[in-house]
Amino acid sequence: MHTTNLLIDVLFLLLAAILVVPLFQSLRIPAVLGYLVAGMALGPHTPGPVVDLELPQVLSEFGVVFLLFAIGLELPMARLRAMRRYIFGLGLLQVAATSAMLGAGAYALGLTPEAALVVGGMLAFSSTATVLKLLVERGETVARFGRISVAVLIFQDLAVVPLLTLLPLLADANASIPLALTIATGKAVLAIGAIMLLGRFVVRPAYRFVASAGNPELFTATNLFVVLAVGWLTAQAGMSMALGAFLAGMLLADTAYRHQVEADIEPFRGLLLGLFFMTVGMTLDLPTMAREAGTIASLTAVLLIGKSALLVVLCRLSGLGLATSIRIGLILSQGSEFAFVLIGSATSLKVLDSGHGLLLSSSVALSMAVTPLIAAVAHRIAQTIEARTGAESFGIATGDTHQHVLIAGYGRVGQAVARLLTANRIPYVALDLEPGRVAAARAQGLPVFYGDASNATVLRTAGIERARAAVITLNRPELAQRAVEAVRHTAPALPVIARAHDLTQSRRLSACGASAVVPEAMEVSLQLAGLVLHTAGIASDVIDESLKAHRAEEYAALATPAAATTNARADGD
Repeated sequence: MHTTNLLIDVLFLLLAAILVVPLFQSLRIPAVLGYLVAGMALGPHTPGPVVDLELPQVLSEFGVVFLLFAIGLELPMARLRAMRRYIFGLGLLQVAATSAMLGAGAYALGLTPEAALVVGGMLAFSSTATVLKLLVERGETVARFGRISVAVLIFQDLAVVPLLTLLPLLADANASIPLALTIATGKAVLAIGAIMLLGRFVVRPAYRFVASAGNPELFTATNLFVVLAVGWLTAQAGMSMALGAFLAGMLLADTAYRHQVEADIEPFRGLLLGLFFMTVGMTLDLPTMAREAGTIASLTAVLLIGKSALLVVLCRLSGLGLATSIRIGLILSQGSEFAFVLIGSATSLKVLDSGHGLLLSSSVALSMAVTPLIAAVAHRIAQTIEARTGAESFGIATGDTHQHVLIAGYGRVGQAVARLLTANRIPYVALDLEPGRVAAARAQGLPVFYGDASNATVLRTAGIERARAAVITLNRPELAQRAVEAVRHTAPALPVIARAHDLTQSRRLSACGASAVVPEAMEVSLQLAGLVLHTAGIASDVIDESLKAHRAEEYAALATPAAATTNARADGD
């Protein structure tokens, strides 16, 4: 009978997730909120089926463990060093200042010093999942404000670990907060040292041995064992399993197995973390939330406004532009999914009252729900500012670069053009809308930036007025056409060389104002014809003359509409 009831509860949990979460995602609402609502539907405070909390709570704890492990995997030492200025500079300032401001407010409202410390810390964090999802969807992960936002999120993720470790110490009524902080820091340092030594001399050699066996199931089993074993060791040392999992992730972040480990862990992390948020939703008291709707809305407004305003000020003090500061401040203004973890731990340890926990959980959930709207507002404000001051949010810093070539599109063709320019000592600035491609180029120190070449503001920021020529290598015809039009409108006298797929597109680009167009289909056919003639025994000078004459004939046909367009435009002016 018990087994049957357990199976029915599991079926209800899975069905609720299957029905609710995809609906929320289709509406562009964070999946976290979908899991919360699915949990509410199965809780004791709503009509319908009620699921026993015992099993979900046990399993959901492992969701947090796997989440911290995944975050550790994303933090190799090389990445921390590369972004250290914003991670340990702006990120540290944001967490410290926001924690102090919100913690002081909580203390002024009557919370105990321990509860105020926890509330300030948990509300200082932003939703990594929500923010990264928005940045990826908009292709802004390599935009300047996107990269800085990610750096701040990284420090917040790091700061979660000591706060989780601190909670059990704060639950001791006889413990002083400074002493608790010192003990937590000391334990964390010792744990890091011990796990790093264990990893270097035990875990990494073990992974080499397991990987050499070539058994995927064994590799997955090893990953699960490492996560749970290291978590158990830290729990035995009086710290949280989550801390151990985080350190285990960092341990493997610099190894060649990182990506496969992440892929193996992802299904467990996603399912168990979703289950965690469902258990949070099952504990939310909807009638009480309805009665406290005004208080929840006020807390949410204070969180969003206070947090974003403080972060904007800190960004400006760090030397960032106004548009960039506003976008960072607004997109990081919401609460974090970690708040639910911390609220649950704090209430179970009696550090935080359950009533206060409900209000905070509701406010965090509401702040996450309105994040897409806030991001859209931030984008609009930044565009207005950048229309006057330049596209600072893209981080396009050409400095004193002049007489350079502007390359629109850094794909296969754009990279070939860039290499030839570099070989001939001609400077260039490239724009591309593929985040991964830009990130890879930036990692090599190349002048490649995220930006839309059809945007006049972006072109000016890239120094279009100082350029000697523009090369349009975009693969999509409509984007290439818009880019040619934007360059011609912004810099009427600039030579514009464009790439086309065929003669039809060549004529369209010429009509838009391209000075010269290279149709790939024609060039490939000419090269093939030249090779055929060479194998047939035709002399090289005869082949060259033949190809030259053919090119002259075809390009003359292309130049005609371009000239007519130019003359018409001149007559119109």
